[in-house]
Amino acid sequence: MRKIGLLSDTHNYLDPLVFKHFENVDEIWHAGDIGNLNILESLERFKPTKAVYGNIDGGIVKQSCPEDLWWESEGFVLWMTHIGGYPTKYASRIKKILKFRQPDIFICGHSHILKVMKDPDFNFYVMNPGAAGREGFHLVRTLLTFNLDQKKITDLKVIEIGSR
Repeated sequence: MRKIGLLSDTHNYLDPLVFKHFENVDEIWHAGDIGNLNILESLERFKPTKAVYGNIDGGIVKQSCPEDLWWESEGFVLWMTHIGGYPTKYASRIKKILKFRQPDIFICGHSHILKVMKDPDFNFYVMNPGAAGREGFHLVRTLLTFNLDQKKITDLKVIEIGSR
């Protein structure tokens, strides 16, 4: 079993509450728009971290993180990218990839809208943790925690860490 802390769209601001809420996770996953390398390094010093770059990330963050990350954990094939969308509203790049390859869990950020849902056509889970930073139109900053356990997602929690 792996306990995961998922966040996105920190946009140069890492709330100290992230460390409190991710205290018991095994890994942190950041779905892009990190902002600066200090945020990524802080997360990596705290827990093993997987991250992709987002559209606001440049320079060293873009060199340190891939656009797409595919891996396997606890029986799941996972795909994380920043600009993804959701069922019936996937970004055009994502639609092209999905014709040839599908994950069990698709993770993205970008929209600042928290969503966890099952894609009815491809039968995989879509997760967007919303936005953890202060930039954007979201009203509440959010995180997700959940367990991956032998091809099951359990103990999924939405965590609100305050207003933008």
